[in-house]
Amino acid sequence: MKKKHSKWRIVHLVTMIFVLCLSTIAVNPASASTTQPKREMRAVWISTVLNIDMKAGMNETQYTAWVRQTLDQLKANKLNTVIYQVRPTNDAMYPSKLAPWSTYITGKKQGTNPGYDPLAIMVEEAHKRGMELHAWMNPYRVTMPSQKLTDLALDNVARKNPGWVVKYGKQYYLNPGLPEVQDYLVKTVKELVANYDIDAIHMDDYFYPYKIAKEAFPDQAAYKKYGGSFKKVEDWRRNNVNQLVKNLYIAIKDTKPHVQFGISPFGVWRNKSLDKTGSDTRAGVNNYDDLYADVRTWIKNGTVDYITPQIYWSRTLAVAKYGTLLDWWSHEVQTYAKTHPVNLYIGLADYKVGNDSDAAWKNKMELPSQIMANRAEKSAAMGQMHFSLKSMQNNKLGYATIVNQQLYNYTALTPDISWSGDTIPAEPTFVQVTKEAASRKIEIIDENTTQPRKYVIYRFMGNDEGSYEDSRNIVDVVYNTNGFTTFVDKTALAKRSYTYGIMAVSATGVESETAFVVVEDE
Repeated sequence: MKKKHSKWRIVHLVTMIFVLCLSTIAVNPASASTTQPKREMRAVWISTVLNIDMKAGMNETQYTAWVRQTLDQLKANKLNTVIYQVRPTNDAMYPSKLAPWSTYITGKKQGTNPGYDPLAIMVEEAHKRGMELHAWMNPYRVTMPSQKLTDLALDNVARKNPGWVVKYGKQYYLNPGLPEVQDYLVKTVKELVANYDIDAIHMDDYFYPYKIAKEAFPDQAAYKKYGGSFKKVEDWRRNNVNQLVKNLYIAIKDTKPHVQFGISPFGVWRNKSLDKTGSDTRAGVNNYDDLYADVRTWIKNGTVDYITPQIYWSRTLAVAKYGTLLDWWSHEVQTYAKTHPVNLYIGLADYKVGNDSDAAWKNKMELPSQIMANRAEKSAAMGQMHFSLKSMQNNKLGYATIVNQQLYNYTALTPDISWSGDTIPAEPTFVQVTKEAASRKIEIIDENTTQPRKYVIYRFMGNDEGSYEDSRNIVDVVYNTNGFTTFVDKTALAKRSYTYGIMAVSATGVESETAFVVVEDE
């Protein structure tokens, strides 16, 4: 069949006010669960420790193929962020002057060079798909229970500086109470942020280790030397963690202000029985008293950009109900972040679906229902992170299919961190849309002095614009590639005519006020 030649005309400077006036469908990001928000964190943890989510021993070709296949699957399922574990045990999944190569990439002795840069490949491939890459580090952990210090590379700081190390249970840790340890950890983060185009540094719940019955953490010598101003060792330990969090935040922002700092703590700050301002839970462990992680202080002081409590319990578990904790964390963020907003995401226990003593997890709707609770109007949650990749891929009970087809069936932008830079970017300089056999080729030219980090591509049927707040109108999010960015819309139908609106997005997630609009003549 002969194809009709398509002509395009360009419409400039369509303001958001005008667009919203024309809109018949407006989506409130904090509205009811039946509405899909335009901005929502949809992340998955990729755990490399013990090779939970990634096998060891791949060469560069095999690893790259695995990364592409994995990210293609996540992208198809409308996830927008990967949290890649790059420092699982005081080692590195990238070439570092401060830490040896991880054994979890090669399967060989720590320090063995794989011959390629796993993190660089992951960052590049994630950004090619419009996905954020958060680099996940574990600050204090030196070994897993099966490892000895002699298993470590000779240049591991734990071997070079044995005085920095303590043994607790069957594992070795860097001593959080030593200033030298703090300085070292700050340097590792500076190196990582400076050398890679990552979107965030991410830490999980491993601060001081989970307590072992009848065994004291061996930091008395450090407390005696450095804890003079603290009457209780517990207060000193909390201060050590607070100082690390603060110093890491400063180091990240001094290096690249747009890079986020996020932490995923244990799901309970304190039980109400210990503190009247705590949650109405009866958890056997809490952040404040057991892990010495005073998350409330980080939120209050704004030394994190986001917090992702691991609420790994069902909605009906009596001692720690999901909804109870969602409400408590929502209240914390709303109360203590008035001068410095902090985004709240929720860590979800995908690994428990169909695989837990709590019968609630035998219901395939348990986890989807938690996502819907996150979207409810009273919730401050702006999305969720799934633990972990392997569990999502296994899709027990078909829960992930429900999430993908009913809750993540439209594209969402990641939430912004405008407090790290609220400058509104300009729309791109020029956009050309070319009609091809089974797609539309979109070329974005941007000659603005300040370059945006991403673009959002909106598509509307026919010659009229619709709502720029409706996630159904988002085709995709693409990273800016040095002022000339190409995207192929493979979902466009050959016989239909469309209007495209291209918005710019700053490094801190702020969207332009106007779109560069291209309308196809019928």
